Amino acid sequence: MDRRAGMARPHAVVVPYPGAGNINPALQLAKLLHRRGVFITFVNTEHNHHVVQDVEGAAAVRGRDGFRFEAIPDGLSDADCGKQDYGQSLLVSVTTRCAAPLRDLIVRFNGTPGVPPVTCVVPTGLMNFALGVARDLGIPSMVFWCAGAASLQAHMSMPELRKRGYVPLKDKSFLTNGYLDKTIIDWIPGVPPISLGNISSFVRTTDPDDFGLAFSNLPSNCTNAGALILNSFEDLDTDVLAALRTEYTHVYTVGPLGSLLQHSGVASVLDGNSADNLLTTGLSLWKQDDECLAWLDTQAPGSVVYANFGSHTVMTPEQVAEFAWGLADSGRPFFWSIRDDAVRSHGLPPAFVAETAAGRSRVTAWCPQEQVLRHPAVGCFVTHCGWNSMCESLATGVPMVCWPGFADQYTNCKYACEVWGVGVRLDADVRREQVAEHVREAMGSEEMKASAARWKAEALAASSPGGPSYENVLSMVRALGSSAHPEA
Repeated sequence: MDRRAGMARPHAVVVPYPGAGNINPALQLAKLLHRRGVFITFVNTEHNHHVVQDVEGAAAVRGRDGFRFEAIPDGLSDADCGKQDYGQSLLVSVTTRCAAPLRDLIVRFNGTPGVPPVTCVVPTGLMNFALGVARDLGIPSMVFWCAGAASLQAHMSMPELRKRGYVPLKDKSFLTNGYLDKTIIDWIPGVPPISLGNISSFVRTTDPDDFGLAFSNLPSNCTNAGALILNSFEDLDTDVLAALRTEYTHVYTVGPLGSLLQHSGVASVLDGNSADNLLTTGLSLWKQDDECLAWLDTQAPGSVVYANFGSHTVMTPEQVAEFAWGLADSGRPFFWSIRDDAVRSHGLPPAFVAETAAGRSRVTAWCPQEQVLRHPAVGCFVTHCGWNSMCESLATGVPMVCWPGFADQYTNCKYACEVWGVGVRLDADVRREQVAEHVREAMGSEEMKASAARWKAEALAASSPGGPSYENVLSMVRALGSSAHPEA
């Protein structure tokens, strides 16, 4: 007889930061754990819980079969959402106001009939107040860093950068005099020599009290968790992973998450459900254009340029115009996903809309990106270098044209262009001629396409049965089972 029969099922409370770039990979991770028998409680903010219901319907957050959705307040009012500093206010609010509601939620779970006791708290990196909640309640924790391994190591170096006088910058001239590019940092463990400007957008300040510099303390707090989870794979980040393992007792690389979810080998063990019919949808904060896939079906293999600058980028009308005409001038069919709130004051140039409306292009507000990148028609990705986008592009073997602008995107861009050989970088001051030129380069370079194909193969091997990412998911589940059954 199995001596675990009748014993408690492991129960992970997953707490993502309330932004799309954290919610979606956290949900992917939660699905992987759930499909291996872990009871999951996925905690959104009340605001995002309602947004998802409005966009996708109530069924999206209804949950089932040991996977439940809960919500806690983020401490802000609806009126705060429209303010210019909303992003900063949100981070401050969740960091300072969400601990008590989360604690109350966990205590309630532990007294709810039919719900196994919480055995692990899994916040994303920006929600590491949850690590304190777990510690106070005597519950093990793992932290999920939703950006790249190198960016975590780079951001963990920020206190030392301050100590050595690199930041804050001495005066505003350092933003334009080449200092950020010429100053090379060669002492970050596991990271190759990197320019100061490629460490983070947060170094771009002369203010010692700048919010970005204060934020940079959060990554170091991740070491308070019992384990670190990364959406990466061993061969992609060998050196930096070795360095991180000197800081963390356990490091689980479980990426690319989308590739792991593709494999039938991680189908659910619960009630005979398959991976195809159990919680297969994501949680989108915008209405998706699913018809774009039918449009891609009409295009030749490898012919389409896909452009998307993520869930946070805000562009000036001039930047939008340069990208628009650059994409048009590339001579390739293109698909551009650009949020309605991504453009300050104005939408796309009317002349551009008129000229490209004859079927050579498609423009939409939001789309199922991973499905788009996996489509055989897509041959190039114009991206802001957010980590989820990087992982999806690497997993699908699509070369990139990179335009970083915030936080870890600069580090990701450096790796894509200089380490992994899968990208080419645009200047910060975007120009249509360079956009068109770099698109043609990314789609025409046999060397870049070969590198992209190699990393696609490496990602597939890592996420296939027997691969390190696949095995790390199993190791995580065993660790969660041990915390549920400490006497076993």
